[in-house]
Amino acid sequence: MKEDYYDILGVSKSASDAEIKKAYRKMALKYHPDKNPNDKTAEEKFKKAAEAYEVLSNPEKKSRYDQFGHQAFDGSGGFGGGGMNMEDIFSQFGDIFGGAFGGGGFSGFGGGRGQRVAKGSNLRIRVSLTLEEIANGVEKKIKVKRKIQAPGTTYKTCSSCNGSGQVTRITNTILGRMQTSSPCPTCNGAGQSIDKKPADADAQGLKVSEETVSVKIPAGVVDGMQLKVTGKGNEAPGNGISGDLLVAIQEKEHPTLKREGDNLHYDLYISLPDAVLGTSKEIDTVTGKVRIKIEEGVQSGKILRLRGKGIPNINGYGKGDLLVHVNVWTPKTLNKKQKDFFEAMRDDEHFEPKPESSDKSFFEKVKDMFS
Repeated sequence: MKEDYYDILGVSKSASDAEIKKAYRKMALKYHPDKNPNDKTAEEKFKKAAEAYEVLSNPEKKSRYDQFGHQAFDGSGGFGGGGMNMEDIFSQFGDIFGGAFGGGGFSGFGGGRGQRVAKGSNLRIRVSLTLEEIANGVEKKIKVKRKIQAPGTTYKTCSSCNGSGQVTRITNTILGRMQTSSPCPTCNGAGQSIDKKPADADAQGLKVSEETVSVKIPAGVVDGMQLKVTGKGNEAPGNGISGDLLVAIQEKEHPTLKREGDNLHYDLYISLPDAVLGTSKEIDTVTGKVRIKIEEGVQSGKILRLRGKGIPNINGYGKGDLLVHVNVWTPKTLNKKQKDFFEAMRDDEHFEPKPESSDKSFFEKVKDMFS
C-alpha cells in the first residue's frame, strides 16, 4: 500500500501551509542527492518527499487527497505517477532549497546520470460520463490532437552540450563546492538540434496529428478526478519521450438520481390513496429499472434502502446503496365529494397522527443516512 503523504513529511492533516513547506524543506535537504551520493535509499526518500509536497502544497489537490486518498489521482496527481524525474523536482521546487545547493540543480548520483532525456508536454482533456457509465466502468474512444515528430525530420548532436542535454557549473556553498546542472539553453535539454525538417514542421521538427486514443475508465470515478494515459501527450524532439494525456472526469447530471459519494438518492412521489392502501412502483437505478413494493400505511419521508444498488467504491470496498425517499403527494384541489369525505374523516381516529418508535424524526433519518 502506498505510504500516506502526511506520514512521509511527518505532519498532521491539520498542518498549515508553512508547516508543510518547512517539513518538506527539512526532508529535501536531509536526503538531497548532493549530500547522499550513490545512496539509492536517500534518493527514494527525496522523491517521496517531493511527491508528497507536490500534492499537499496545492489546495485543490490536497482537498481531493484528503477526500479520496491516492486513488483521487490514479497515478497522475504527483511525481509517483511516473514520467517525472529529478530535474522536474528541481525545476518545480528549486526555490525550496534557497542558496544551499546553488539554487536548483544537482550533481550526478549513482555513478552519474548520463544524458538527460527530454519529455514532451502533457495534454489535458475533459470527458463527460453518465452515472450509468460511472457505475459500470467504460472504455472511451477519444480523438486527440497531439504533436508528433514530422516524417523526414533528422537531428544532430547539440554542439553546446555535446548531447548531454545539460550544462554544469561549480558553485561554492556553505556545504563546500557543489556541482549543479541545468538544461542546455541551446537545445532546451533535448541534447539534439534540428538537422533537417519538412516545411510543415515547427521549429522543433514536430507537427500536429489527430489520433484516436482508447481510455479505460474504472467504475466509481468521481467528478474532478484525473486519470493518466501514459505516452499519449505531445512527443519530444529527437530521442525524447512523449508526454502524457491527462483525462479529467466530469459527471453528467442524472434526471432522477442524485449521487452522494457511493450512495444514490431517488425521490419517489406517491398519491395519498397509494400511501394508505399500499402499491408497487417502478424506479430508476444505474443498472436499469426495478419495481419496489410500498407497504400500506407508509409515512411521507420514509427512506427505503436498496443495498448494493449504488456506485462501486473506487478503492474496491463494495458498492453503495440506493436510498428511495418516499414523498406522499397531498392534492392541492378537491371536488365537493372529495372535500366532504375528508371533512368527515377530520375527527376519525384512523386519521389522527400516532407516530410509533419506528417512525423516526427527520434528524434521525438524516443521521441514519450518514451512518
